[in-house]
Amino acid sequence: MDYRIEEKEAFTVIGKSIEVTCRDGQNLRDIPKFWAECHGNGSVQQVEEAGNGGNLLGICLEMKPEQGDFTYMIAAETKQDHTDGLTLRTIPACTWAIFASVGSLPDAIQTVFGRIYQEWFPATGYEHADGPEIEVYPMGDTTADDYRCEVWIPIVKKQ
Repeated sequence: MDYRIEEKEAFTVIGKSIEVTCRDGQNLRDIPKFWAECHGNGSVQQVEEAGNGGNLLGICLEMKPEQGDFTYMIAAETKQDHTDGLTLRTIPACTWAIFASVGSLPDAIQTVFGRIYQEWFPATGYEHADGPEIEVYPMGDTTADDYRCEVWIPIVKKQ
C-alpha cells in the first residue's frame, strides 16, 4: 500500500456533522448521502468559506468501537473562533499513517479503508491511536478514475 508517516500539530476544523453507525455497513450508505445533502443545501460551500482555503475533510470522530457508532464531520481547517451555525473541533497533535486513494468516490476510499484494517495494520508494527480518522479531499472531479485523495489514520507503535 502507498503510504507515508507524518507528525502533525493540533489544528482546528469547522464543519457540519452527523451521527452514524457501522452496523450492517450503514455508514457506507449514510456518509455519501450526507455529502450529497450538504452539497445540495449549501453546507459544503459554507464550510469552504469558513475554512482557510485548503482541502475539504471528512472526519470520523468520537468512535465507539464497542457500539460501532461515531460522529462524521464534513470540515475544513480554520483559524476562526466563531461558528456561524457550524461546529468547531480541535484535532489533537498526532502521528498519522497517510494513505493515497486513487479513483472514483466513494468506492476508491472505501476500498482503501478496508485494506488499511485488513492488510496494513496486521502487517506492520503499528496500531490505531486514540484519535479521529481523516479523509482529505482536494479540489477535482471526485467521480474521475484518477481522482486522488488521502486517508489519515492516527497510529502508535505496538507495545
